[in-house]
Amino acid sequence: MEFTISVPFERFVELKNKIESRRWWQRLNKELGYFELRWKPKSWGRRYRFLFVRTRSVIRGKEPIQLDLFVPQAHGFEFKVIVTNKKTRAREVVLFHNGRGAQEGVFAELKSQGQLDYVPTKTLAGNQVFLLSAVLAHNLNRDLQMTAYEPSRETTPQRSPLWQFERLETLRLKLVNRAGRLIQPQGRLTLSMSTNPAVQDELLHYRATLDQAA
Repeated sequence: MEFTISVPFERFVELKNKIESRRWWQRLNKELGYFELRWKPKSWGRRYRFLFVRTRSVIRGKEPIQLDLFVPQAHGFEFKVIVTNKKTRAREVVLFHNGRGAQEGVFAELKSQGQLDYVPTKTLAGNQVFLLSAVLAHNLNRDLQMTAYEPSRETTPQRSPLWQFERLETLRLKLVNRAGRLIQPQGRLTLSMSTNPAVQDELLHYRATLDQAA
């Protein structure tokens, strides 16, 4: 399995010296430069590929001055180090690593729409059921859209999802949380809602797609 991981400067003090002693950086684009090494910390059993990346920045760092002991300082640049076992070009490794924002977006949606930003009960079993229910609702939302629509893009170096998913909040407001009332024409209980052709078409599309998949 291929991976990329951000390396914390505070854990490996050697990284600061390697960056500050570097005089020549290869160019990725107008904003990014890099160099790479095969290296291992003393506590590791094998060497890995380390990418040292610097980004042009006009924002002055606001971290406590004590962090200068570990984090390299250079006016106009910010630094990060990536460890990876990928064998692709450095540009593709950096794009892949920066593409993790899509995964972080999933966690953010689970917090905001799945209410996973708090602990609902005082028992382990209750919290486990709550967690599984929220993840199941999120996955059903994604699976519904993947079933109903074709992929909207090709595989990218950032590994962005092939589908442009609508957020659970959007589907909830568009399809579920709609004004309506229960009426009884000819004694038959019926949900009456205002006419909205776009919503009707989307609901019928989901229904037809699920009927075909069943």
